[in-house]
Amino acid sequence: MALFGTDGVRGLANGPLTADLALTLAQATAVVLGQGRIAEARKAAGKRLTAVVARDPRVSGEFLAAAVAAGLASSGVDVLDAGVVPTPAAAYLIADIDADFGVMVSASHNPAPDNGIKIFARGGVKLPDEVEQRIEEAMTGPKLQPTGGDVGRIRRFADAEDRYVVHLLASLPNRLTGLHIVLDCAHGAASGVSPETFRDAGARVTVIGADPDGVNINDGVGSTHLDKLAAEVVRTGAHLGIAHDGDADRCLAVDADGKVVDGDQIMAILAVAMKRRGRLTDDTLVTTVMSNLGLHRAMAAQGINVVTAAVGDRYVLEAMNEGGYALGGEQSGHVIMSEFATTGDGLLTGLHLCAEMARTRKSLAELASVMTIFPQVLINVRGVERSRATDPDVVAAVRRVEAELGDTGRVLLRPSGTELMVRVMVEAADAETAQRYADELAEVVRGEG
Repeated sequence: MALFGTDGVRGLANGPLTADLALTLAQATAVVLGQGRIAEARKAAGKRLTAVVARDPRVSGEFLAAAVAAGLASSGVDVLDAGVVPTPAAAYLIADIDADFGVMVSASHNPAPDNGIKIFARGGVKLPDEVEQRIEEAMTGPKLQPTGGDVGRIRRFADAEDRYVVHLLASLPNRLTGLHIVLDCAHGAASGVSPETFRDAGARVTVIGADPDGVNINDGVGSTHLDKLAAEVVRTGAHLGIAHDGDADRCLAVDADGKVVDGDQIMAILAVAMKRRGRLTDDTLVTTVMSNLGLHRAMAAQGINVVTAAVGDRYVLEAMNEGGYALGGEQSGHVIMSEFATTGDGLLTGLHLCAEMARTRKSLAELASVMTIFPQVLINVRGVERSRATDPDVVAAVRRVEAELGDTGRVLLRPSGTELMVRVMVEAADAETAQRYADELAEVVRGEG
C-alpha cells in the first residue's frame, strides 16, 4: 500500500506514523529534493540547503516535527523551525525566504490522535505524485550522511508568524471596518494568528475554539462542527462567523442567522468580486466534480466559466496552474487564491470574504444569494468493488436518471480510492427527488435493482 495519500502521509501517531518513520521520510526527502539545478548550484557554491518545518498544536506534533528536523539536519539541510503555524503559512514562508522545500506536520481536520506529514517543494507547492513515489522509494536507499561542519543546523524561525500576517493584510482590497466576526479556530494552528490578523484588518472579533492543549484540536469545534459557531454568532449579534480546521487551510462560514455558507457559496461570492475587480483570470473558476449544480448555474448567470477537476485540492491546483487561473476550490472550504497562495488558505479566504461584505455593506446572506443550492444526497455504497461504477447495468441506470432529471439535476458515481465503496451523489430541484433517485441508483450499485 502506498505511503502517501491524497494529502501527504497520515495515520495514527505512534501507530503507523512513528518518530522513526518521520526521520526516515525526512532523510529521503533530503535525498530527492536535494537534487535539481538550483539545489546543485547552491551546493556547488558551498551553501547548505534550507527547509522550513512547521506543525499544528496536536501533542504528537512535538516529537514528529523534532524527528523531521533531525532527519533533515542529519542530511546536511539547515532547518528553520516555524513552530505552530497554519499549513498555508508554512507554504507561504517556503516561497518567501526561497527555501528549497518544507515540511508541515499536521492531520488537518482529523482528531488529535492522528497526525500527518505534508511535504512542499520550492515555492511552497505540493509535490506531484511521481516525486512522492521517488521519496517513498528513497526511504530504503542510501542516506546523505555529512559529518563535522557539513551537518545541518536547526534554528528558530523567529518572525514566521509576523511575515505571514503582513502578507495576508497586504492582500486585502479594503479593510474590514464595521464588521463583527466570530472566529472558530478549531483549537488548532490558527488559534493565535487568525484573531490577530482579523483585528489588524479592522474587524471586531469574538473568538471561540482558540485554547489548544495538544489534545482538543477539532474536538467539537472548527469547520467540521459548526453548531457552536452558529450559536455564538446569533448570541453575540455578529455579522458572520468564520470557521477554520486544525491546520487552517479551510474556511467555512455562517451568516448572521447562523445558517451555514459552504465552500461553493464562498467561491461564488469571491468569483463575482474578483471578476468585478478584473482579478479573475479569463473569468474562470476551478471547482471539483462534487461542487453543487447551483454553483455552475450561478456562475453561468454571471458570465463566469467553470472548469471541473477531480476531488482534492492538489487536483484543483493542477487545473489552476494549467490554465493560469486565479480562483479555485472545494465545497469543503479549501479555497485557493493563486495570486496570494499556493494552497488552500482559510485565513486568506475568510479575510477576502469579509472584505467583500465590508465593501458592499451587504450581509453574508445577501452575498450568498447569488447562488441557489440544489439539494444534494450522497450515499456511500460499501462493500462493492470499484468496477461497479462502470458496470453496464449501473451505467444504464445512471443514464436513465440523468435523462429524467434533464437540466434540473445531476448524477455522479465515484468509486473510493481507499475503500471498497462507490459513492452515489444526486442533485435535484427538491430533496425528495434527489433522495428517491439516489436510493434507486444505490440499489443498482448493490446489485439489488
